[in-house]
Amino acid sequence: MPAKRVPSRAKNQATRLGWSGAVVAGLAALGACAGAGTHTPVAPAVDAPSTTPTRAADPSPVERVRADAAALAPLVTTKLATDFLSATSALPEESPRVLFEDKEHHLAYSADGAAKLDATARATLTKRDLDYYETKYGSPLAYARPVELLGADGLDDFAGKKIVDFGYGGVGHLRLFASLGANAIGVDVDPVLPVLYGGADDTGAIAGVRGAGGTLTLLNGRFPFDAKIRDAVGSGVDVFLSKNTLKRGYIHPERPVTQGQTIDLGMSDDAFLAAVFAAVKPGGRVLLFNICPKQAPPSAPYIPWADGRSPFDEATWKKAGFSVVYIDRDETPFVKRMAHTLGWDTGEDAIDLETDLFAWATLAHRP
Repeated sequence: MPAKRVPSRAKNQATRLGWSGAVVAGLAALGACAGAGTHTPVAPAVDAPSTTPTRAADPSPVERVRADAAALAPLVTTKLATDFLSATSALPEESPRVLFEDKEHHLAYSADGAAKLDATARATLTKRDLDYYETKYGSPLAYARPVELLGADGLDDFAGKKIVDFGYGGVGHLRLFASLGANAIGVDVDPVLPVLYGGADDTGAIAGVRGAGGTLTLLNGRFPFDAKIRDAVGSGVDVFLSKNTLKRGYIHPERPVTQGQTIDLGMSDDAFLAAVFAAVKPGGRVLLFNICPKQAPPSAPYIPWADGRSPFDEATWKKAGFSVVYIDRDETPFVKRMAHTLGWDTGEDAIDLETDLFAWATLAHRP
């Protein structure tokens, strides 16, 4: 059954699914999270008892995430995914954060930073109220399936593991990894994220949900093109993960696209995968997981984010030294169940799960 929410949150489809991923500067964001509304309790008449029950307060963002995790729990079978969902109990409550974005120049400012600008510069800014956990890229629990795939591949615990998420988009899932003992590293180019997660407690040591905790590190830049980012990621990576970023439609679109709708890795496919291979330890894994809408017909503009197949073919993976477990595996059935459970098929921008939701996964090992 879908997780119950009062009221249901109306979000655009791109935000619910996180289709837009986290991409190079210049790729247009596909929507911001709509804030949750609130209900005012009905006051009883002074001269007569009221038979109208008082409505409970709307759930907080963390309460919603926990309710969604409980609803998703029956859909997963591995210990790793079960632990991931259970770890939501340790997420701290965080209020929505306000920031200001200069979309033309791909800059973002805190309220204090925006106040220091001159009036002309401030006039170009767009105010953003972003949920701490869902940001503009959707629920962190959309990572439940990638985690389940890792568990099914033999990874049974995050403790002591180095996890790199290429295009992380939001901190929620990384905090869950870290609370289970992982050294979680998020890499992204979105200028909003360093401002959104610029607090002293947003990164660093994360308390363990059981036993020792891990660490959370956020890097802003292009991996592996930027040497500082490449060096910060380093080596010994147990899992190199990318959700909704490394898509064929972004890297190698099959039809012409408008400016700002592709990802420039800054190097050839061979060089990119060679750098990933160098970062991943022997026995480590690379997992691409992409959720997509349906592609537009030939008569309509091409939708880059609708092609979630691996941007690298099997021969290219193998040339880099990887052993391919599976490539472009259809993950649509699970994602449809997940979407229904999370209520993505309800509300003002409901997704038609039968015709407008697809998913692919690619898994490779470093021998």
